[in-house]
Amino acid sequence: MHIDFAGKTVIVTGAAHGFGRVISIAFASRGAHVWACDVVEGELSETQALCNAGGGMCSVRVVDVRDRTAVHALAHAASAETGRVDILVNNAGGVLGQIGRPLEEVTADEWQQIFAVNVTGAFYCAQAVAPSMKTAHFGRIINISSGAGLGISLTGIQAYASAKAAQIGLTRQLAHELGPFGITVNNIAPGFVRSNEATERQWESYGRDGQQALIERIALKRLGTPDDIANGVLFFASDYANWITGQVLSVDGGK
Repeated sequence: MHIDFAGKTVIVTGAAHGFGRVISIAFASRGAHVWACDVVEGELSETQALCNAGGGMCSVRVVDVRDRTAVHALAHAASAETGRVDILVNNAGGVLGQIGRPLEEVTADEWQQIFAVNVTGAFYCAQAVAPSMKTAHFGRIINISSGAGLGISLTGIQAYASAKAAQIGLTRQLAHELGPFGITVNNIAPGFVRSNEATERQWESYGRDGQQALIERIALKRLGTPDDIANGVLFFASDYANWITGQVLSVDGGK
């Protein structure tokens, strides 16, 4: 299966490390002009260097997806050359450094901030690219949720499980709204992958027995990699997925 994105403009959010970095490199290495954004400027520059080192084209911008004005400015900049954004990958999200605590101890701000980055940010980004995609009668939007959105969160963070479930609902709703314009909207639900500092801390917190128990619950009896997640994104963004929309692909080794 040959997948090529030559001439395509791609926005990847949360691209400073982890899934976002690997997804950015995957698109850049296949000919796309990637616009990578994050709030972490130093690591974002590293993503750009890695994309360019492989012969790809990557522009970066520091953007907080919770800032609607900044998101729309990014979409405008990305579409300036070709007049459109072809592919959007809503990867920004996470738990924002929070840990699992009893329900009654969670503050209103802690709850809202996780929803803001995981759901509202994805909404703002989709809203920003939709006009050019509609004009082109083509577009691919891929949201990165989590197995937590289909079940429960291993972190125990109530807002995270709820926000990822809400993002899946947003995926299905937008698929029906944007489908008549040739735009597909799909979702990747990763299982546990050691992809950044936060997941490394989570992995260490389980201890040897907990780590083994987690692996035993996976059909393939091993953890996945960020490349496994990127491969799912590439498929949804490719012509091989022309008649697939509103779907959630669990990339989790089998549960």
